[in-house]
Amino acid sequence: MDYTSADLEEYEKRARSGPCFICELVRDNPNYAHHVVFEDDDFIAFLDKYPTVQGKTIVAPKRHVEHVVSDLTETEFQRTMTVVYRIASAVEATVPTERLYLLSLGSQEGNRHLHWHIAPLPPGIPYQQQQFHALMLENGILPSNQEELADLAHRITARLRTEPT
Repeated sequence: MDYTSADLEEYEKRARSGPCFICELVRDNPNYAHHVVFEDDDFIAFLDKYPTVQGKTIVAPKRHVEHVVSDLTETEFQRTMTVVYRIASAVEATVPTERLYLLSLGSQEGNRHLHWHIAPLPPGIPYQQQQFHALMLENGILPSNQEELADLAHRITARLRTEPT
């Protein structure tokens, strides 16, 4: 795969001092637009703007919560995991995937809004470039082609429509 360099300094600045990117996306702020693959009253899922693997998708509750356990009831947590599972299944069925990584990242210092990364590792990636290496912005991001991203988002959304709920 061809990777481009990520502007890590700008990314960190936005993550640590900018508004919550998920809340801004939910508010339809055009400066925070992403390719949405799923949305209901409680959740939103969208393609990562800085993908390290094709199909990398983020799932988040629309309500601004920060802690996976203390900010959610057990029922809310279970519903969240059901949504993550559905989106992950659609992503895995849409892009070639050797292994699907699911991570909840962020911190109180940046990207505080609770969210899950769905990262489909493509087949054939050498072991040394898998796992954390495949997810780190420091190793580069895939170049953005808005038409291809829109098409990918459409295909994931279409797959979700065919999956049982």
